[in-house]
Amino acid sequence: MRFPELTETFRLQRLEPPKGKVRLVIDTDTFNEIDDQFAVAYALKSPDRLQVEAIYAAPFHNALSEGPADGMEKSYREILTILQRLRIDPAHYAFRGSTGYLKDAETPQESEAARDLVRRAMASPDDDPLYVVAIGAITNVASAILMEPRIIGKIVLVWLGGHAHDWPDTREFNLIQDVPASRLVFDCGVPLVQVPCMGVASHLLTTLAELREYVKGQGELGDYLYETFERCHDDHFAYSRVIWDISVMAYLVNPQWVPTQLVHSPVLTDHGTWSRDLSRHFIRCAYAVQRDPIFKDLFLKLRR
Repeated sequence: MRFPELTETFRLQRLEPPKGKVRLVIDTDTFNEIDDQFAVAYALKSPDRLQVEAIYAAPFHNALSEGPADGMEKSYREILTILQRLRIDPAHYAFRGSTGYLKDAETPQESEAARDLVRRAMASPDDDPLYVVAIGAITNVASAILMEPRIIGKIVLVWLGGHAHDWPDTREFNLIQDVPASRLVFDCGVPLVQVPCMGVASHLLTTLAELREYVKGQGELGDYLYETFERCHDDHFAYSRVIWDISVMAYLVNPQWVPTQLVHSPVLTDHGTWSRDLSRHFIRCAYAVQRDPIFKDLFLKLRR
């Protein structure tokens, strides 16, 4: 597959941390974990900075699903649950995604989510890219790029995927589920902001006691998030949990809370590790998160 060749100047301009209000779509495996719900809520509760135009259900397969199609459908229903608690009409807003992963680097997985992403991206003005915020397997996004490669000049992809580039491996759940799709987004030249999991987003820990103090009782959505956290573990004594996915929303709300640097796009090997090639194009990669201001901002917004 041949992709449009973006100039490095153009790509670096797109990779500048966002200023002002951001138009975005969210691609999420919402039922896979409990962090997606927090991230979607954070985005929808940040209308001063984020204009969420659509939410896509991503496939996933683990103990919570019978396969990627079932995982996607459960994620879609979970998106509807969140929207219901916020009194948001899901019509033309929530979309089902892929029912499987990419079979190869040439063939997209058809879905209403991928088609909607192509339509929205191509309709975006040249000076106002659509941000695609992905917090699951990257299948829907990669499929949209394969359907219409020109969208790489119309979007900025912000993805929670893989581990830090100096981590011993990158067998992270979002990335390793669909290696062809993951490799495609690092290879195709799309302006990409990567937020690694281990070594970066892994610092976003919270506890049931903290959520009881600041989230429980904050309307239907706050109670739902608290109850979801409470159910996720049998014994909460001295237990904390990572809410990974809020990292990408925090980057868009205030890039200083998720400091990043320009690096050459890594090579994803067949062994689930990173390799370096200094001749490759640049991406922006997060190297830290400011845990306290991120959670403070989230907790304050849930009070609204």
